Amino acid sequence: MNNTYDNEMKIEFLSKSNNEAFARISVAAFIAQLDPTLEEIADIKTAVSEAVTNSIIHGYEEKTGIVKLNCKITKDEVFIEVSDSGKGIENVEIAKQPLFTTKANLERSGMGFTIMESFMDDVQVESVLGIGTKVTMKKKIKNNSQEEEKIAITTRREA
Repeated sequence: MNNTYDNEMKIEFLSKSNNEAFARISVAAFIAQLDPTLEEIADIKTAVSEAVTNSIIHGYEEKTGIVKLNCKITKDEVFIEVSDSGKGIENVEIAKQPLFTTKANLERSGMGFTIMESFMDDVQVESVLGIGTKVTMKKKIKNNSQEEEKIAITTRREA
């Protein structure tokens, strides 16, 4: 394990759509130790949901494979990696364009990467055709206990 991280978790699961909720909840439970706000938790859960769903629907299509979820934390940052050994993305830049989808017949909106990018501070996508895709996301968590302490000090000064 890289010593620059305070904690790390890794899980693997089958590329079945009912495992998407498991992935979201697992990450939410793991990052709870950072005392994130409900909004930060919701943002991260949404981004994880999109990344896992992409692996299941696009990476493996009708086949069953393994989705890997790796989550690392430091004192104020979350690093999440979702990867698969699926078919890969032909052109990542085109795939990241809003409304681009290869699954219009499945009523996919083509907003997965856009949603991930809007909820996370940084999103990187690496993909090789026939080998798979790895999505790495990062989000800084505001230290809520420090914020509460600052508010309390400010309130006392004003009193």
